[in-house]
Amino acid sequence: MNLNLTMWYQAGVFFILALFTMKFVWPPLIGAIDARRQKIADGLAAADQGQAKMQDAEKRVQAQLAGAREEGLTHVANAEKRAQLIVEEAKNTANAEAARIIAAAKAEADNQVTKAREELRDQVAVLAVKGAEQILKREVNASAHADMLNQLKTEL
Repeated sequence: MNLNLTMWYQAGVFFILALFTMKFVWPPLIGAIDARRQKIADGLAAADQGQAKMQDAEKRVQAQLAGAREEGLTHVANAEKRAQLIVEEAKNTANAEAARIIAAAKAEADNQVTKAREELRDQVAVLAVKGAEQILKREVNASAHADMLNQLKTEL
């Protein structure tokens, strides 16, 4: 019987210890475990949010880079078009200047030809008068015969 009583005594102490543990030890432990579990869950959720934000930011950066690339290509294309326009404008200006210089040179040449013809006509008229003097053996008056000399000039 002594053994039976000790067993009952040990069972009672165990039961009291179990009640004490359930009442005073387990709630703080479970609370600490739950708090730790919640912190871990919050940390994982924050990490997922951070990763999602990072992916969104990366997408925005890629979109901005693509836009900047397109804008750069557009600027380069515009610059090339502008350069071509400047080259064409310079060519047109050079062609116009060349045409003006050629026209001026032609006009100058025509003036010189006209002047040379006039001088040649005058010289031929003088020679004709001298030739006529020689033929007639007398002096021909150039002022008296100006009409005849002018007609001779136009025929030459």
